[in-house]
Amino acid sequence: MLRGLSNDNLSVFGGRFPGESRRSPFFFGKPHGMERGRAMISVTGVERAAVVVALCVAMASVATAAVNIETVPVGNKGNAGEWSGESYGGYGTDRICGAVAYSFNMGKYEISAGQYTEFLNAVAKTDTFGLYLSPMGDNPVGCHIQRNGGSGSYTYTVASDWASRPVNWVSWGSAARFANWLTNGQPTGGQNLATTEDGSYYLNGGTTNEQLLAVTRKASARYVIPTEDEWYKAAYYDCDKPGGAGYWDYPTKSNSIPSNILSLTANNNANFNASFGGNDYTIGSPYWYTEAGAFANSSGPWGTFDQGGNVWEWNEAVLPDPAHMWDATRGVRGGDWNSPYTTLQASYRNGLDPGSGRYSAGLRVAEVPEPATMSLLALGGLGMLVRRRRN
Repeated sequence: MLRGLSNDNLSVFGGRFPGESRRSPFFFGKPHGMERGRAMISVTGVERAAVVVALCVAMASVATAAVNIETVPVGNKGNAGEWSGESYGGYGTDRICGAVAYSFNMGKYEISAGQYTEFLNAVAKTDTFGLYLSPMGDNPVGCHIQRNGGSGSYTYTVASDWASRPVNWVSWGSAARFANWLTNGQPTGGQNLATTEDGSYYLNGGTTNEQLLAVTRKASARYVIPTEDEWYKAAYYDCDKPGGAGYWDYPTKSNSIPSNILSLTANNNANFNASFGGNDYTIGSPYWYTEAGAFANSSGPWGTFDQGGNVWEWNEAVLPDPAHMWDATRGVRGGDWNSPYTTLQASYRNGLDPGSGRYSAGLRVAEVPEPATMSLLALGGLGMLVRRRRN
């Protein structure tokens, strides 16, 4: 449970919690689909056939995909990390964060209620593993996704004025299943190994905290819950920071406390509670959550929006529970609309039990390079090295 907040309903915060600039060769524009398979090197006949098959599968996926994940490239691979945590003015156990050895894509926006509704309609006619929680529809601070019908024929809808706001009440397990579904090409059917239970993560029905804490990212992963380092780098690291590459304190390219005033033109604004223990909200009832891109001029250093405020976003980290309610948690970062500005800071680490959804928790996905692409690129580099030696 978030410190000072109720799991089941909204309560006022009363505690410390809610306190290579070039693209890698696998980036060829947005949306990333068939372009991912291109590798600008010579290949053998077998390799060429494999690439053709991969391209055909990707093209089919793009043609039928209901959910488009807009991403931004995060480059400058091999960057240094920095310390984050309680000893560095923040919260949570101390850790060096942000160092990433590879280029990747980060979701430009949080996953919206509209996107999650498409997911539910594709795989949750029978909701075997609880991808939908009733507070999504009936809680005053839910994301207003409504479920109709009976098990085996469930359908899901969301009103147009909520469709672009972030989904919430999503557990870490449901976030992993959403990533699997994207990785598998957004198939339709029951919740099984072909849809939600395998892909970037092997879940196979796991829903308990113990089961979800044991889950790891597969080498063949494509769409993923970001690692804490991926999330942190996309939010705070700036290769073009004045004075030299480094980290900002806030995910709005700033070391100054953001304003929580909703503005299309201001360049350091976010959706959070400006009053510790009070109710100085950005927009308040009935929406609470801002729409994707609402702070149009307050993007992060790589072009992401809302990595500070709106909803806490899951990451892959396993860390001690700061409230000592569980043995371990999965990481969340960035704060939410009901949290103070301190939770937006780079130094603020936090975690939640992965088996439960919260009104304050949503998700953002990343896209990582496929091992086959990396292998082909390595092969190309080896070929160039051999040619250079021969010369």
